[in-house]
Parts: sequence; C-alpha cells; structure tokens
Amino acid sequence: MQVEFVTSIAPIVRDREAARAFYQGALNLTFEGGEGDYVFTHRLDGVKHFGLWPLAEAARACFGTDEWPTDVPIPQASVEFEVLDVAGAAEELKQRGYRLIHEARTEPWTQVTARLLSPEGLLIAVCYTPQFHEGAGRKADGG
Repeated sequence: MQVEFVTSIAPIVRDREAARAFYQGALNLTFEGGEGDYVFTHRLDGVKHFGLWPLAEAARACFGTDEWPTDVPIPQASVEFEVLDVAGAAEELKQRGYRLIHEARTEPWTQVTARLLSPEGLLIAVCYTPQFHEGAGRKADGG
C-alpha cells in the first residue's frame, strides 16, 4: 500500500456552534457541503505534512517541558494552517477571544508557529513553513 495524500481531517466536535465560530469565523474557512450537522469543504488545498507527534515532543514545543500541563486538556491531534503572516493571524485569534498557548515564534526546524487549542481540544497552529515557499522570500513573523 502507498498512501498518496491526506484525504480528510475532520475534528470531532462537541459544540457545533463554537467549532463553526472558530473554523469559519476566526480562520475564515468556508463549507460548501454538508449532511445534517456535518459540514465540509473540498476547496482547501491539500495537506503538505502528516506525522505522528509524541505528546512529550508536543509538550516541549508548546511549553518547553516534556510533560503536558495537567491544567491544559491533552489534545487528540494537531492541525496546522499555513498563513503568510503568523503574528497577524495570532493577533486576530486573540482579538476574537481565543487564548494562545504561545505567540508567533520560529521553531528549531525554521517553521514559524503560534499555537492554541481549538474548542474541541485539537492542537492548532497557524504557521509559515519556509520549505513550502521556496524562493518566496516572505517573512511570517510580521517583521
């Protein structure tokens, strides 16, 4: 078997209204289809990366420690949304009332990220991944 690409990412939502406010309202995603309460889009360009991220490494990336804080829900998945201005996107999310785990920063692997938990507990990053923009010469940290 050879997997060609990620077909779908669908958070399991408990609060439909909070999820729609986050994905549609804050991240400006559109949904053109649906069945019952399930909505979807086929108009979001493909996923460039899929990985299995150990919790200890996620904790280190988010909090600088190998242990996930006991007062923060443990996420079930990580989803990253590529943006051109990470600092601007992070500020937009804060202005909409979302609490960031950390502000925009450059990771050791050169990706610029700002992270937060979604209403259903997914670890969400707004990010800029330089290797996906070879030759673009853009800055993602707002500077």
